[in-house]
Amino acid sequence: MLVRYRCRIDPTPGQRQALARALGCARVVYNDTLAERRRAYQAGEQLSDTEVQRRVVTLAKHTTQWAWLAEVASVVLVQACQDAHRAYRNWFNSLSGKRKGRRVGRPRYRTKRGRQSIRLTRNGFALHAGRLYLAKVGEVRVRWSRELPSVPSSVTIIREPDSRYYASFVVDRDPTPLPPVARSTHRRDRSWPGRPRHDRRQRRHHRDRRQPAALARRPAAACPRAAGTVPQAERLGQPR
Repeated sequence: MLVRYRCRIDPTPGQRQALARALGCARVVYNDTLAERRRAYQAGEQLSDTEVQRRVVTLAKHTTQWAWLAEVASVVLVQACQDAHRAYRNWFNSLSGKRKGRRVGRPRYRTKRGRQSIRLTRNGFALHAGRLYLAKVGEVRVRWSRELPSVPSSVTIIREPDSRYYASFVVDRDPTPLPPVARSTHRRDRSWPGRPRHDRRQRRHHRDRRQPAALARRPAAACPRAAGTVPQAERLGQPR
């Protein structure tokens, strides 16, 4: 069973600049992948995932406009491109009915605001003596709250809007069933099996105490009984 373990990390000022650069490059590659997919669809051109990745990552590094993409690890750019492919695949599967659950919308472009994240596979990170090594970033200090049950297969570096960084590890662990719950021997009311009898009496007592105060707080137009404006025929129980 695959689970996630999220821990707080404390990068140095220099590492924060490197992570910010990686987050920006991953966002650019993700948006370029979506733009290339839409351009090919409008032109009636069929492109494979490999060809799109070659255009937005490999060929873009050799251009003057996108030459700064080579400053970050290639695994960050490749995973950003794969995330865009997965977003399109989930959208198509949701439209065709292959994907169950809530309907998935069309992929949207990423912005600079809000939560930012990058994903790295095993060739882009490693664990050295309790520290997290990231490619072209260095060893980052981790605040371990618990031990990992196995070697992580991937890690997602997350920057929250409050400028805090987290590392989310994907690990494999054996499923552990929950312990059986002991049956309560408390006497319960038959008319309300979900609550004890004394609890029901307390709820009724508080409800009766709140009712006059709630009627007094209501405006006269919404509650004529609280304002004393009930017609005489209605007070006597006769039709108007």
